[in-house]
Amino acid sequence: MGIRGLMSYVEDHSSQFFVDLKLRDTKIIIDGYALFHRLCFDSNVDLQHGGDYDSFTDVTQRFFESLFACKIHPYVVLDGGCDVSDKKLLTLKDRAREKIQVAHSLSVGGRGNLLPLLIREVFIQVLNKLHVDFVQCFSEADRDIMTLANHWNCPVLTMDSDFCIFDLKAGFCPLIGFQWKNLTVIKDTLHYYIPARRFSVDKFCSHFNNMNKALLPLFAVLCGNDYINLPALDTVVSRMSLTPGTSNTKGRKHQRILGLLNWLSNFNEPAEALNNFVKCLKTNDREMVRELLCGSMEEYQPSPVKLQDFFQHGAYVSPCATNLGLPEWIQLALAKGQLSPFVCDALSLRRTILQTQVENMQRPSAHVVSVSIRKVIYGLLQNSSPDLNNVSQSTVSKQPMAFSEVERIDKNIGTVVTHAVKLPEEYRELGRLTELSLSKRKSLLLETLKVKEGVLDPLPASWKLPVAVTCFWLQSLEAKATLHHVQALLMGMLCGQLHKMTREPDNEGLHVDGAKLLCDQFLKVKENKLQRKLNLDTAHVFCQWQCCLQMGFYLNQLLLTPLPEPDLTWLYSGTLVHGLSQELSASSSAESILSVCPRAWQLYNQLFHALKSAVPSECLSQKEKSKTRKKKPRKRDASRTKHRVGISLGTGSLHDHVSNSFGLLTVDDSEDHGQGPELE
Repeated sequence: MGIRGLMSYVEDHSSQFFVDLKLRDTKIIIDGYALFHRLCFDSNVDLQHGGDYDSFTDVTQRFFESLFACKIHPYVVLDGGCDVSDKKLLTLKDRAREKIQVAHSLSVGGRGNLLPLLIREVFIQVLNKLHVDFVQCFSEADRDIMTLANHWNCPVLTMDSDFCIFDLKAGFCPLIGFQWKNLTVIKDTLHYYIPARRFSVDKFCSHFNNMNKALLPLFAVLCGNDYINLPALDTVVSRMSLTPGTSNTKGRKHQRILGLLNWLSNFNEPAEALNNFVKCLKTNDREMVRELLCGSMEEYQPSPVKLQDFFQHGAYVSPCATNLGLPEWIQLALAKGQLSPFVCDALSLRRTILQTQVENMQRPSAHVVSVSIRKVIYGLLQNSSPDLNNVSQSTVSKQPMAFSEVERIDKNIGTVVTHAVKLPEEYRELGRLTELSLSKRKSLLLETLKVKEGVLDPLPASWKLPVAVTCFWLQSLEAKATLHHVQALLMGMLCGQLHKMTREPDNEGLHVDGAKLLCDQFLKVKENKLQRKLNLDTAHVFCQWQCCLQMGFYLNQLLLTPLPEPDLTWLYSGTLVHGLSQELSASSSAESILSVCPRAWQLYNQLFHALKSAVPSECLSQKEKSKTRKKKPRKRDASRTKHRVGISLGTGSLHDHVSNSFGLLTVDDSEDHGQGPELE
C-alpha cells in the first residue's frame, strides 16, 4: 500500500513525530521488500548493466552483520503475490509503465532506480546463507507485519508510509535514519548499538488536537493509498485544505495531508467523520463510496495470519491460500521462499507481470525468449486454479488454460494471452507433483530447456542449471548473439566461483595458481564501467539470458529442484560481463584473459565443452563477422510465439541444427495470442 506524500511529510517534521533510539538486544521485524530496495538503490550497485549481484550480496551481508553485532534478532517478512481481489491492479499497471520509462532512461545513459531482474532471489539466498529468519507471505505483508510486531512488542523496520497509520506498540523505524553503517559503542562497555529513530503515532496524533488514533485508517483512504483513487474523493478533499496554495507537487501533497488531518481532528469517531464526508458527495455516489472506504479501512486491521507460528513451529496458514484449495506443499514452499510470487499470481489470478529490464526498447520484450518455459510452468499450475474446481479433468485436458501476461510492448505495457502447454498425464495434478520420481521431474525440466542430461553430467552440480539455461537461450533467441557474448557469460560464472574459492581458508594454494590475480583482473574490468557506453544490442542479449535463467530457476523450484539451485549471488555481474564482452569483441581472447590461472582456463573449457555438446561446434568456433559487412534485413513475424529462427554465434545459425536434436515439448502455437497484444 502507501499513502502519497505521507512519509516525506513526517520526515519534514521529524523533530515532532520521532523519538531517538539506541537499538540493540531486541527482536525487529523487517519489511523485506523495503529493505532490498533500499540496499540496492542506496549502495551504488550498478543498475544499468543488468545487476551486480555480487556487490548487492556484499552490502546485504554487511547490513545483517551490523544487526548481529548489536544482538538484534531480525525477522524478515516478504510480500508474496498480488491481492486476490485484484483491487490494486490499476496501481500495479501504473508502476509497470513508470518502470518502462525508468528502464528507457537508464538505457540511454539517464538516471533512475530499477531493480535488477533476479534481485529478490539473490536476497533470499543471502538470508538463507546467513540463517536469517524470514517468511514470504501469500500476498501483501503489511498487516501480517503489524500483527506480528504487536504480538512480540518489537519495532518494525520499513519505508512504507502505511506504518504511520498502524497502531504499533513499539512503533516503526524508517530505513532513512537507520544508521546501520555507524555502529556506536556504549560508554564503558564493549556493547554496540545502532542509532535509529522511531515514529510515534501518539506524538503524531497529539500534534493534531489529540486526534483519536482510530481515525487514521480513514485519513489514509481519504488521502489516497494504492487501493483508492477516485476523482470524486479528490474533489471533496481538495476543498478541505486549510493552507495556502502551492505550485510544486510535494507542497500540494503536504497541503492535502495537513488539511485532512486538521479536518478529521474535529471528530471523535471514524463513523462520525465518514458520515460528514459522504454528505459532501453527490447523492448517487454516497453509498458506493461509503462501502469502498469501509472496505479499504479493513486493510489497517490486524491480520488473521499468525506469523509467530511459522517462526516458532514452521506452520504457515493463509486463509486466502486455503480458500483457493492450494496443496499444502505449495503453501509451505511459498512461505519458505522456495517458490516465487510469480507462482502465486499465476495460481490465484491466472495473470503474471513480467518485469522490464534495461534493454533495447526498439525490440520485443526480452521475456519473449523464455515464453516456452513459462508455458510449462502454467501447464503445471493450471489444475489448481480456483476457476477449475468444478471442471472435469477431461475438459481440462482438452482446453489448455489461458494466462494473461502483462509486459512491455514498445514503451507501454500490454496484456498478451499465453496458453499453458499440454503436459503428459502424470504431470497434471499439482498436488501429486511431490510423488513423482526425481528422474521424471528432471526429465521434464531438461526437455523444456532443450538439453540432454549427458551434457550436464561432467559439470559441477552448481553449474548444471545455468549451463542448461544457456543451452536453451542459444536455441531460443530471436536476435543476433555472438561468440564473445557466450564467452563473457561463461567467464562471468567462472569469476564468481573463483572469488568464493579464494575466500575459503583451505584454498590458499589457489592464490599461487593465479586465481587471486585473475579475480583482481576481473575487478579492474568492472571498475572501467564508467568508460563504457551501454551497447543496447549486447544489453538486450544478456537481458534475454537473465529471463531464461529466471524462468528456468522458477521451473526448477516448482519441480522440487531436480537440479541443484545455483548460487545466484556470484553467478552474474552485469558490469563484468558487459566489460568482458567488449574486450573480447575488440582484441582479447578467452585464453589470453584466463592464462594467468590455469585452473580457471580448465574450468572454462569444461563449461564451453558442455555447450559444444548441445550446440553445433561450428557455431561456437566462428569469430564475429566484420562489422563493416552489410547484411540484408531479415523479416520477422510480429507474433512472439513464432520466434523460432536460429541465433547466430558468429557466422553460424542454430536453426538448421537443433530441430531434431531433442524430444521437445509440443505446443500448439495457434492457440496462443488469439488476440493481439492489448495496449493499456
